Amino acid sequence: MKLAFSRLLAAALLVLGGTVAGHDPAFARTETRSALAAPALWEVKDADTTVYLFGTVHVLKPGIDWFKGGIRRAFDQSDELVLEIIEPDDPREMASIMSTKAIAQDGTMLSQRLEPSARGKYQAAMEANGLPWQAFEIFNPWMAGLALSVAPLEKLGYKADQGAEKTLTAAAKVSGKTIGALETPEQQIGYFAVLPMAQQVAFLTATVEGLGDMEAQFASLIRHWQAGEPDKLAEEMNESLEATPELAQVLLFQRNASWAQWIKTRMERPGTVFIAVGAGHLAGRNSVQDQLKALGLLSTRVGE
Repeated sequence: MKLAFSRLLAAALLVLGGTVAGHDPAFARTETRSALAAPALWEVKDADTTVYLFGTVHVLKPGIDWFKGGIRRAFDQSDELVLEIIEPDDPREMASIMSTKAIAQDGTMLSQRLEPSARGKYQAAMEANGLPWQAFEIFNPWMAGLALSVAPLEKLGYKADQGAEKTLTAAAKVSGKTIGALETPEQQIGYFAVLPMAQQVAFLTATVEGLGDMEAQFASLIRHWQAGEPDKLAEEMNESLEATPELAQVLLFQRNASWAQWIKTRMERPGTVFIAVGAGHLAGRNSVQDQLKALGLLSTRVGE
């Protein structure tokens, strides 16, 4: 597995977020171009219903001015905001959901699932990112993999409270829009919990191996998102998932198909809906747009 897999998980799932300071010269170039940010937006439309599709990044640095132009107009015209999940107001509630699903039921210590050489690298990576590996021993490998996917981004200054969902949710509350979700937190976390153990170990190992390159590669992902380049996002984010078909099926393709069916059903009622999901779901083969096309629905790119 390539690093892009762990990068996609860090960007595409609302499960572990945080805020710490940091600086990245590659990302500084992105920040200086923030006024030009124009992420991609699509619409699905019939006589009395419009559904906008917006791809998000869940953790960002301050200073990226993306909520404007066509995106802001589409949002303002919408009656309803629909996200992947609605996060609990109390972070402890999400932590409780995660820990309940993450505890290993067979009593095997996490480090014992790893080969000796991989075990040492894992423990060193956890300690280097301020994560006590001993505290994760009772958990399944996916939990540690997610933690390691996010911790380096926290060090670099990416903030969950700067993520697109936080901005959209706050704006929706101010304007009195209905806020809905395509999944529950339990469902989203459950996608990891049901992964076969071999896949969980492979995910954790790949995340550890890719930590050294994550800084530059995540900055590249952000630049493609800002520039509205879904094809390049697909190349960087989804290619590695497609190289691991079982993971791609569970974490990406099945969810895309389910969301497309939700949109098809929603098109039967009038109104305007703004859907915001991880950008990886709206890019590449078997994207939500591809699944909509299979259902007979056309999605078109919305310009500035």
